[in-house]
This record gives sequence, structure tokens and C-alpha cells, in this order.
Amino acid sequence: MSSRPVAENAPIFPVTWLRAFKPARMQVDGRERLRVTVGAFVGILLTAVLCHMLGLGTQAAWIVAPMGASAVLVFGVPASPLAQPWAVLAGNTVSALVGIACARWIGHTDMAAGLAVGLAIGAMFALRCLHPPGGASALLMVMGGVTDFHFAFAPVFVNSLLLVVAGLVWNNATGRRYPHAQGPGSAGATAATQHDLDAALARYNQILDVPRDDLLALIGQTRLAGYQRMLAQTRCADVMSDKVITVSFGTPLQDAWQLLRDKRIKALPVVDRVNRIVGILTLADFLNAANLDLHEGFEAKLKKLIRWTSTVNSAKPEVVGQIMTRRVRVARAENPLVDLVPLFATTGHHHIPIVDNDNKLVGILTQSDLVAAVFRAEREEMAAAAA
Repeated sequence: MSSRPVAENAPIFPVTWLRAFKPARMQVDGRERLRVTVGAFVGILLTAVLCHMLGLGTQAAWIVAPMGASAVLVFGVPASPLAQPWAVLAGNTVSALVGIACARWIGHTDMAAGLAVGLAIGAMFALRCLHPPGGASALLMVMGGVTDFHFAFAPVFVNSLLLVVAGLVWNNATGRRYPHAQGPGSAGATAATQHDLDAALARYNQILDVPRDDLLALIGQTRLAGYQRMLAQTRCADVMSDKVITVSFGTPLQDAWQLLRDKRIKALPVVDRVNRIVGILTLADFLNAANLDLHEGFEAKLKKLIRWTSTVNSAKPEVVGQIMTRRVRVARAENPLVDLVPLFATTGHHHIPIVDNDNKLVGILTQSDLVAAVFRAEREEMAAAAA
């Protein structure tokens, strides 16, 4: 007898396996369900009526059954790569052509049915038009004994075209983007996040019925929701550095540059006599002022910029106020820290001056401070979950 301990109340294998068959709850409200239901009804009705009036297909088949499955995709999941216009049109039509060819040239019905579906899937992969109802279109041609290639155009292609047109009108009229662009770009997602997603999708190596931009958006929304939960009680004042090194409008550039180097910092808030912020000086401001876009003569250009001019008149900037950035993004000390997450993530900011209710500088908050706060919050949350 095995001496391995068994966890109390641990589910046995068959129970765990059977749970995989339990359908997941659909996270859509009643309004969305009604939108999809009515859209599919209207789309199929218009397709059937128009094709019937035009006398397409045969007397018994002016609309083919796979259109019902296509309607589920076009109206139910219009963002899906499998529901896009090219997938619907080419997927159904090419699959029908494959099915007709198999029905016409392969005598054994069972063999023809298997080949029709398999070859149709291969053709849809090759043409980037994978559409699940396409498999049904191919099978329908074999089981219906359709041997006329014209049937792939009328009614299959015309059915698909009318359904796509109905989907274009209905989805856009009800607030759903269709067609849904399937390109690689996504506004608001960092290059690192996009690279990580691409690597994960490559390892997953399966067809995913969600467009890439929606995945990136969901990842971003999930992260932001996590930050909001973990940092809900944290204010900017709780994590900012209150020992801020500042300069004034008239601080010589040489002195400001020396501060940046000696203190190993990347920004210097510029304040007036009552400590109100009037600008910020960063390394980028020095680079711009010295015209250092070109690397040639880098050191000489920088030295020329920061060197104090002894003459009365000078053609170059001499003090901080002449090269600083005047428009400064600030946050108040009592603001929730989570409000700064999108700012750091999408705008390229690395440091945010923190002011009080009188707009006086009281601290500075950097990306490093934010990362440290998130790390502490995650560690505390994990410890609480394990307790």
C-alpha cells in the first residue's frame, strides 16, 4: 500500500476531469445578448428573402445552412479573426468549391466527406480565411451531392456577401466595430508588452479567437485594475521623495549640470522664491539646447553650452530659465498613487513633481518609486493570501 499522504477533500481524477466539461459563464449582459439575437435574425432574414426573390440556388436551397453558423460569428463575436469579412466570404466559398470537387470526383461518399472538410481547412489556412462554418459548407456539398461549381457562387458566395453587408450595417449601428482590424499595432501598449504577448502567442501555438489588439487592451485593463486594487489606499505623499534638489530660473547652466552629475539624477525642478514650480530641467533639455542630435563633437558642444560667458552679451543660453521645460506635469500630494500609473506608462514621463494645495513643491515621484510601491503592494497581497 502506498504511504503517500492524500490531501483532505482532494478531488479524485474523474471529478476534476468532468469539471472541464462545465460551460463557463458568459460575461455579457442582457442588452448584448439581445443585440446579437436581433442582429442574427435580421441578417439571416434579409439574406434569405433577397436570395429567394432573386431566384438564386435551387428551388430547395436559396440559402445554405452554414450561414446560420456564420451569423453566430458575424453578429455574436464581430471582433473575432474568424468572423471578419474575408474569412466569411472566402472561407465559405472556397470550402464549397472544395466540397463540390470532392463530391464530383471521389466516388466513396465517406471518403469524399472526410477529404472535403480536411482539404477545406487546409485551403482556409493557406488563404488566411479560417472560418468554422466553411467546414460545414464543404461537408454540405458532399452530403447534398452537389457537383455544379456554380453552386459555390449562387447561393454560397451571395449568401455570404449579403450576410457580411448586414453585419457591417448592424454591428456598426449598435456600437461594435466591424470589420475589426487584425493588424499588429495597438495604441497605448508598450513595445515590451507587445513583444511579450507575441512570444506568449508563439508558445501557445493555437488558433485564438480573439484579435491581438483586444488581447493587449484586456491585458492593460487587467493590470490597471490590479494596480487600483493594490494601491487604492496609497497617496503620492506616501511614496514620494521629500528631499528634492531644486534650482532657480537664474541658476547658471554649469551649476545645474554639475548638480545632475554629482547627485546622479535626471531632472531638476525649477522653483521661484516661494517654492512654486515654474519649470523643470532635464538631460533632454541640455541635449536640445546644445543641438546634440548629431553625435559629432558631442563633448565640445556640451562644454560650450555650459561654459559661463564672461562678456556682457551672449548669443547662447546662460541660465536654467533659458532652456528649461516650462510646461510641467505635476500631481498633488493627496492624489491616489494609482492615478500616475497611466501617466508613467504611456506618456514617457520618468519623474513627476508633487505639489501641495498652494502649488508649492513638496516632493518628487519617479518611476522607481512607483515600481517599488507596486512591488511592496504585491508582496503584501501575496502574504495576506497565503496567511
